This record gives sequence, structure tokens and C-alpha cells, in this order.
Amino acid sequence: MSSLATIRAAVRIDLQDEDATNERWSNVTLDRHIQRAVLEYSHANPLEKKSTLQTEANTRDVDVSSLSSPIRIVAAAYPTGEYPPAYVPFSLWGDTLTLDLTGAPSGTPDVAIYWHAVHTINGAVSFADSHDDIIAGGAAGYAALEWASFSSNRLNVGGDDVWGRYMEFANVRLASFREQLSRLPEANRARTSRLYRPADARFTSQSTDPGPV
Repeated sequence: MSSLATIRAAVRIDLQDEDATNERWSNVTLDRHIQRAVLEYSHANPLEKKSTLQTEANTRDVDVSSLSSPIRIVAAAYPTGEYPPAYVPFSLWGDTLTLDLTGAPSGTPDVAIYWHAVHTINGAVSFADSHDDIIAGGAAGYAALEWASFSSNRLNVGGDDVWGRYMEFANVRLASFREQLSRLPEANRARTSRLYRPADARFTSQSTDPGPV
């Protein structure tokens, strides 16, 4: 099963940094690179979530600040419980989602929010076990890139070209990582959606007279 520890171990194998008595990268450092790879992976293959929130009293506004590590909000359905779902256009400003409805709902009715989130890796892991190697490859690339940058102007016991070897390793691994991301099903999914013009595009200014048409 996937875990932060198993992916970290895979990264150490890729980096040939398996000597526990003489580790080049600390666990904390590798975990940071793994989280960076998970974030980039999440933008290509996000965690799909649905949350039921409520509007603020007698308004079209929904507070979405409770959504944890969101990437984007994909759709809003109001009223809930309809089939097919009653998707409505919306605008988003900060943590406030505003339903583009003719009239404000009375009370605080439920709104179903469909959204993309960053995958989790601390504790429960939300991505497929088969994608562990993708994450590990990206993290190894980022770790090597950091080391190449760190050692480029320093004396290295392995020779003056150590930083160059790490840079080459990083470039190859990150190129492979991004190529694999581009081939994930989510990144290539053809989505069916209804397009709406932004709310402000539906209003015209009356401050000027365009003259005869």
C-alpha cells in the first residue's frame, strides 16, 4: 500500500542514497520534494470531491473556505437532489462562491459543490498505488535539482562535475515525470460542460450614447 514512507524509500533508491549512516538527504527534505511532486501530480490528476454546503442567509453567497486544499471548483448544483443535477452558473471571489440566480434563495438551502483537491499523502493516501513510481520519480528529480544548485559553486569530493551529473539526472527525471503526467487519464479527459459568460459580460454600460445604429 502507498505511504509517505514507502515513496520516500523509493526516492532514496533512485538517488542511490540508501546508506542510513550517511544520508545525503534528510527525511524532512525528501518529504518536501515528495509533497511538491504530489502537488504537480494533483494539477494533472486531481482528487475529485463533492461537498454539500449552505448559502448564507437569504443570499446567493456560499462560503467555501471549509474546502481543504482546493485546486478549482468545477460545478455547483442547486437545488440539491435533482436528477440530472441542476447545475447553475457561479462566480468565485476569494472564499465566496456566488450563485448566478435571478432571485436569492430564502433561508440557507444546501448547494452541492463539485471540486478538485490536492491529493493527500500524510496518513491516508488518496492516489492509486500504481502511481507511486510517478510521484517518486518527480520527487527524485526535484531532490537532484536542489543538490545540483547547492553544490555548483562548492568543492565536491566526488569531483568538479558532480553538480553537472545531478543536473542531468534531474532534467531527465523531471522530463519523464511531466511526460507521464500528460498521459494520465484525467489530464486527457474530454469533459462535457455548459459554458456561461461571466456575470459582468451580460450587462452593458449606459454611460455613453453609441449614436445611431
